[in-house]
Amino acid sequence: MLIEILSEDKSGAVVVQRLAERIAENEGVDVEVNVHPHRGCGSLPKDMTAAPPKFASSLLDLLPAKLRAYNKVYGGKDVILIIAMDSDDHDPQTIRQEIYSCASKFAPDIRSVVGLSTEEIEAWMLGDKSAVYDAYPDSRKDILDSYVQDSVCGTWEVLCRVISENAEELIEIGYPAIGHYKALWAENISKYMLPQKNISPSFNTFRMALITALKNPVPIYRRRDF
Repeated sequence: MLIEILSEDKSGAVVVQRLAERIAENEGVDVEVNVHPHRGCGSLPKDMTAAPPKFASSLLDLLPAKLRAYNKVYGGKDVILIIAMDSDDHDPQTIRQEIYSCASKFAPDIRSVVGLSTEEIEAWMLGDKSAVYDAYPDSRKDILDSYVQDSVCGTWEVLCRVISENAEELIEIGYPAIGHYKALWAENISKYMLPQKNISPSFNTFRMALITALKNPVPIYRRRDF
């Protein structure tokens, strides 16, 4: 089976790839995984039937066009398409349904799964405390224990304070420099992440959707409980 992942950035890509591989392994399914990071999330175009602007590079801006291309090439084949992004300040349920609706319209012959982390991908990393400690043994337990899972609270800043001695300095610097550190944290922590141990609700929504897709050979767009 082939799994194609469209992610909004490189740091999210490595986390989703490793978790998808481990979910499939746990379900006894052999998969090949390809990952395609983008430059940010963007937004779904007003005219989703039009060709994207020449220099468009964000995930949602390109999504309708990419879905059409995937359906043309992979429609009816043993392929799952994962669309992975942060919810940021979007309402998670709303943006999830918008993406599923887009997928059902433009790629009706492919199983599509939305991986939507609440606020930021760091929520999924914080959902596996053992992985955080394995990657960073000197992590601040008091800060990690005080984090309310999947809360909208500045999630990357929380993870930064958990694992970095110079956290406040990094937080003050912010973007775009922090992107390097976020990618490093994702690389290190995702090595140890186990899907069955993760307590993030948004991750487990993704996990159950992917398991459903792995077990069903055709798209199930009428389901809206994932």
